[in-house]
Amino acid sequence: MSNFTKGLLCSVAAFGLIAITLPAQEKKSTPAKSKILQPQMTVEGGSYSAPMGKLGEKPDQPWSSTTIAASVDSKPNPGAMVTTKVGEIVDFSCYMQVGKHGEKHRDCAQKCFRNGQPIGLLTQDGNLYMLMEEEHDPRRDGMGTFRQAAIDHAGHIMEVSGTEWSLNGYHALYVHGYTKK
Repeated sequence: MSNFTKGLLCSVAAFGLIAITLPAQEKKSTPAKSKILQPQMTVEGGSYSAPMGKLGEKPDQPWSSTTIAASVDSKPNPGAMVTTKVGEIVDFSCYMQVGKHGEKHRDCAQKCFRNGQPIGLLTQDGNLYMLMEEEHDPRRDGMGTFRQAAIDHAGHIMEVSGTEWSLNGYHALYVHGYTKK
């Protein structure tokens, strides 16, 4: 038998032994990692099982009349659904850039919200939703009051109701009921 054949047979035997022993090895379970960035930054206002409060109204229909009227051919994007989510009100930009959230980041989030930075909702499973007022024309014309509610509850875990819509991995929750009267 040639050296090449001997080497080939040894390699096949070694791979066979590995294939037999790997499944037999006991799998070690590792603790699940949090999908929330910087989990050491904790929230003091509310919890996922007992939110601090509620934001938004749960409408009968996903879209308001101003959103329907503003839509192309009066047809908003299909697939939206009315929902309620529980999560932390976060500064979308700081969370995405450096993972900051929680009580220690509350003051910074409030400053960012006051200066127009996007508002987010961070759910327990690590999903991040951009929050904005649903009513199209009032939102466009600066007639919404949701931003102030977000400022008041930055860093708190809240129950938020509205219209959910997603596109290519981006998640949005349009919050109803924050139009200046």
